[in-house]
Amino acid sequence: MRRGAFLMGGIASVGGAMSVRALSPLSARAAGVDVVDLTLTAAPLHFAPFAGISYRGLAYNGTIPGPLLRVRHGQRLRVRYLNRTGAESTIHWHGMILPNAMDGVPNLTQTPVPNGETFLYEFAPRPAGTRWYHSHAFPQMMEGLFGMIVVEDPHDEPADRDLALVFHDVANPASVEAAMKGVSTAPMVDPFGSPELAAMAPGDKMGDEVAYSAHCINGACYPKTPPITVSVGQKIRLRILNANPTQTRYVRLAGQTLRVTHSDGNPLPQPVDVEVLRVGVAERYDAWFEVTKPGSWLLQGLSTDPRAFEQAVIVRTPGMEGATPMGSPSVLSDVRYFTYELAGAAQAVGSKPRAERIDVSQAYVLGGGAWASDRWTMNGEVWPQTQKIAVHRHDRVEVRFTNKTDMHHPMHLHGHVFEVVEIDGRALRSPLAKDTALVAPNGGTMTWRFTADSPSGRWLLHCHNDIHMMDGMMTEVDYL
Repeated sequence: MRRGAFLMGGIASVGGAMSVRALSPLSARAAGVDVVDLTLTAAPLHFAPFAGISYRGLAYNGTIPGPLLRVRHGQRLRVRYLNRTGAESTIHWHGMILPNAMDGVPNLTQTPVPNGETFLYEFAPRPAGTRWYHSHAFPQMMEGLFGMIVVEDPHDEPADRDLALVFHDVANPASVEAAMKGVSTAPMVDPFGSPELAAMAPGDKMGDEVAYSAHCINGACYPKTPPITVSVGQKIRLRILNANPTQTRYVRLAGQTLRVTHSDGNPLPQPVDVEVLRVGVAERYDAWFEVTKPGSWLLQGLSTDPRAFEQAVIVRTPGMEGATPMGSPSVLSDVRYFTYELAGAAQAVGSKPRAERIDVSQAYVLGGGAWASDRWTMNGEVWPQTQKIAVHRHDRVEVRFTNKTDMHHPMHLHGHVFEVVEIDGRALRSPLAKDTALVAPNGGTMTWRFTADSPSGRWLLHCHNDIHMMDGMMTEVDYL
């Protein structure tokens, strides 16, 4: 079997028409409702975020991103999935702890759903927080099969506005094919000439593997993104998802401080106030701001791609419709960035994570790439030859990554929440609860710990850069 073939799906060849639209909700949150019944249909469509950019993609229920799903913590979710993509498909419920058979990895946790067939996903969504769902059949997520799911926590601080923002992109199909062969067609640029962004993403100075035709928020590109209207005195909660398959985003609301409270849906040890929020591939952040005066501001997702100016939306108060929004400068200096080290109160270099009993320990060296190879490796091997992690229930597990490549790797563990306890030789005084974490390039290290208390089965652990995953950078945690 071809490396990664168990994740493959077909590319849609036909499509219908769809106009640009805002993120649409699909929810059933009424008090006393124990089971939420929903239907998601995946089918081809024609996606045109603005004039001159058009492609045939895939969508859940006719929208890219898919519908915003909202359920209350404690409710049971029952999703009837209809596959009309023209190929095999599944849905992965990213960040959820759920029965292994519901995890949605084709040929690992379930038989892929054939075209024209249906599958019933049923589970109690947990933990509470900002999660998401997407196809795990390559390249269907790139084509548009993704969406956000919010599991509402009754103990959450109330917000005047609770806004879901999905940052996503239109990939050039030829560029994706070239990247799978180890050839980059993306522009080679510095990060906006900014030493701060260069320091945050040193590997990204070479460019990216995939060339994107457009960068969108909730299905639209600036200036076609519908403005967000807020009122003075309101407290606004932003739920931010980076659904780009290969690129990190640096999110900024010009002139505002963002108070970050959650990472991947999990509460931070303490809220962190920043001006720029780094959001890796597949990461989610909850960030708040308070409207203290009338104005018009630009919320942007910056990257190393020179077309990223399209990934923006105007946030404004009533009466400011004609005002020029305050925008982010091309060079970001003297600003406070969100980092894991900041959020976790990193200690000095050479410090060690808290001593505790470790039952299973596994180290991985992340390698490969170098722009001329279609191999992205873990300890020199590609899937399915990569070394797997065998655990017994209640084992305390430690996983250490050393990144020998020149790119960040957003490593994701299915079916678990892990703690980041060390980064680049610095122990975190307050470990971060996450399901996806960026391992820095050029010798960067990161250590996770978690308890093997999820349902039994085979749980994928992989780089969430789709190209790296398909070219071998994945393994699994197996319950014995």
